[in-house]
Amino acid sequence: MRLLSLCCAGVLLVQMAWADQVIMKSGDRVTGSIVKKDGDTLTVNGKDFGEVKLKWPDVAEIQTEQPINVVLSSGQTVKGVISSQNGRVQVGGQSAVLADVTALRNDAEQAKYEKFLHPGLLDLWTVNGSINIAGTKGNAETSTLTTPFNFVRASNTSRTTAYFNSIRATATVGGVNAQTARAVRGGWGYNHNITKKIFFNGFNDYDYDKFQSLDLRVVLGGGLGYSIWSDKNGQLGVVAGGAWNREAFSASGSQAAFTRHSGEGYWGDDFNYKLNSRANVTQAFRMFNNLSDTGQYRLNFDTGMTMQLVKWLNWNLALSDRYLSNPPIGRKKNDFLYSTGFGFSFAR
Repeated sequence: MRLLSLCCAGVLLVQMAWADQVIMKSGDRVTGSIVKKDGDTLTVNGKDFGEVKLKWPDVAEIQTEQPINVVLSSGQTVKGVISSQNGRVQVGGQSAVLADVTALRNDAEQAKYEKFLHPGLLDLWTVNGSINIAGTKGNAETSTLTTPFNFVRASNTSRTTAYFNSIRATATVGGVNAQTARAVRGGWGYNHNITKKIFFNGFNDYDYDKFQSLDLRVVLGGGLGYSIWSDKNGQLGVVAGGAWNREAFSASGSQAAFTRHSGEGYWGDDFNYKLNSRANVTQAFRMFNNLSDTGQYRLNFDTGMTMQLVKWLNWNLALSDRYLSNPPIGRKKNDFLYSTGFGFSFAR
């Protein structure tokens, strides 16, 4: 019996020797494997309670048995075994105040962090999209097809987005068939951090709208942005700059086909927010003031919501509005496109 007790005690000591330990200022002790310190939160995979999140200001001492990546307030990253006492830590032959430790990462978390710093071409993409079909058959025959898609690639230093939205609708009444809607909108945008708050903003937009007689609009622009708010749940930024716009219109009524070019000044905002673990909303607004023909302008407004139903299946809602102050003669100034339905999501 005594031998069994000694064996159990030995096994317990071995387990403790191969585990990280965190001692809180309250005297509580957490044993397990340190995952990361992000902000003021220390995450530990506890041996008895699974993942545990601790408040870093409440930590008194920390010990690790395996080397871990430590980021100091100077920006230096040191990898080594940590030992601490009396508010100071020793790691990789260096000593620092416990409060000067800005981040901790195990090897898996460090690999994720470096992937965000230097992502490959196909890394970090999140794709949401759907193909929505509606129709009737009887006294009237109608069919509608909408295809909203959004692509986002966010790293620690940049954010790349792309979008595509289209609608095609037809109706047959009394044996007469006609298209009732046909529009395609798409483009891409790129933001790159210059400082913590200021970033470069570049974009390229394309528009086609048959019933506004718009054969093709191509817009290429760039400027600067300012990050008003940003955290793990979302961000809000404002942008401003200059753009070049080429619009080609087909003949409509008494007006012949024509093409016009203009320089534009633009300003607007980009917003996205994670409502909860399943729902996300996005919004983008742009005001384009015509610098070649002052007094004329365009407005772009896009917003959407994605609700995750299961791992890959979503419910999507997309709204897209385009306003043109000087359309061809006989055409309306505003075109609004909306679609909703079930779609898919993909993240890499």
